[in-house]
Amino acid sequence: MTVTSTKLRENVYALLDEVLATGNPLEVERKGRKLLIVPQKPVSKLARLHSRPTIKGNPEDLVHLDWSKEWKP
Repeated sequence: MTVTSTKLRENVYALLDEVLATGNPLEVERKGRKLLIVPQKPVSKLARLHSRPTIKGNPEDLVHLDWSKEWKP
């Protein structure tokens, strides 16, 4: 869909809602040039997490650790 900048100004919220609802981009013509309004898919919070190291060293060393000297019943 292509609209002029004047038409966009008149119906900005309705046009933006239509872009979000349909997922179709909107072209806005201004001074002979075209601008494109494209919806982006939302990114989940989990996808934005950064991987962080939690164990320093070899994890296999923790499996074979002997705690019998430290433990008191």
